[in-house]
Amino acid sequence: MTYQGGLHTELQHGPSGATVCTDAPVDNHGKGESFSPTDLMCSAMAGCMATIMGIYAEEHGVDITGFTITVSKVMNANPRRIARIETEITVPLPADTPHKEALIQCALGSPAMRSLHPDIEVPITWNWVG
Repeated sequence: MTYQGGLHTELQHGPSGATVCTDAPVDNHGKGESFSPTDLMCSAMAGCMATIMGIYAEEHGVDITGFTITVSKVMNANPRRIARIETEITVPLPADTPHKEALIQCALGSPAMRSLHPDIEVPITWNWVG
């Protein structure tokens, strides 16, 4: 990570060299020109859920290509922290798929979900649309 000034950072992934930039959010002295660090945290949670669900799907020959996870972050003011990550997962499988419970458990048991502080609420809405 390199601090760029003006509340901007550039994060570089060592093995690949890929970079991600952050900016402080508008409600916390920034310009909101990029992901905030807490936005990245919520997005990483969604990416981790998707990865674990994808591993299960590939191992079981289930096509979940195109499924989506939408997150909406709710902040506490004092102390400033993530209070809630409202999550909506839309899966292109029917609600009666025999893989439903396993996919739900993959998301709930993902490493990022297990790493969240227990005070952070993560309500999840599931949409099965196959």
